[in-house]
Amino acid sequence: MMATEGLPVQLATRVLRVSESGFYDWRSRTPSARSVRHAWLTDTITAIHASSHGTYGSRRVHAELSLGCGISVGHGAVELLMNRAGLKGLPGHKSRRLRPETPTAADLVNRDFARPARDRLWVTDITEHPTREGKVYCAVVLDTFSRRVVGWSIDSSQTAALVTNALSMAIGNRQPAAGSTLIHSDHGVQFTSWAFTQRARESGLVPSMGSIGDCYDNAMIESFWGRMQTELLNRKKWRTRIELANAIFEYLEIFHNRQRRHSALGMLTPIEYETRQTTIQQVAYNPATRLHEPRGTSVSGHPGMLLCRVKPLRPSPPVVGALLPGCGRSGDWRSA
Repeated sequence: MMATEGLPVQLATRVLRVSESGFYDWRSRTPSARSVRHAWLTDTITAIHASSHGTYGSRRVHAELSLGCGISVGHGAVELLMNRAGLKGLPGHKSRRLRPETPTAADLVNRDFARPARDRLWVTDITEHPTREGKVYCAVVLDTFSRRVVGWSIDSSQTAALVTNALSMAIGNRQPAAGSTLIHSDHGVQFTSWAFTQRARESGLVPSMGSIGDCYDNAMIESFWGRMQTELLNRKKWRTRIELANAIFEYLEIFHNRQRRHSALGMLTPIEYETRQTTIQQVAYNPATRLHEPRGTSVSGHPGMLLCRVKPLRPSPPVVGALLPGCGRSGDWRSA
């Protein structure tokens, strides 16, 4: 190549460290069949590449040579000749590397959230809301029997610790018997994390997960978040994270659990409803307070069904907690 560009042969051979006689001997040789074939293939490959508007790579050029032109040639030879000729195809989209599937639980709820007693089914989820300082994340564990918030956690990031802390609070508050309580969630990475699943299993909870991308499989807690958005979060612009965290604490522990009357509970608060149901069960199983119907008839249609008289309970007084600084002040968010 140096000689063809007009450089003296002596200089070119000296730079390449070959003899002049060797150069002249090489130049006088007749082209080999292989070199002739490679030259012909290079011309054909260049034409195919040009006809594809520069999009074909070695794989499609090889297919065109074999299937379109009937030329028998290996893919490696095509790739070599294209590299020598400086021909490249257009790069495709990078395929997304899929993560190994995380083992998840089956849906044991099937959108049936009704339960006959407390601590039979818990549902959990995460919500977020902005402040001027940044977002605040809240995880809640809700007992579907009474709609009571039995566990919650508030943080500035939505990590596995957020949901695990809420679950730990629920377990500590309720102490459910092993195997008696379902914990139902979506397929979020926080709920499929090792920390959350391990905490649930070591406490005897039975995991359940709805289908991916279907909010109706966790409709009860989605409805809870909707009420919280309307009654608290969307009523004002929040300045700081601690301001919003205090308001969320008061909403969950004081307003929702102890003061808010729920139509699904006969206009009782969650704590009133649980207390009343517990009293009914105690009276029903106490022989001294049993009142039987006349023989052969009963409320349920089954002989021997018990009737009981229960004195109406007074509403439970609000209990002010002190888990967060400044929480428990009434009127902070309801006057917004």
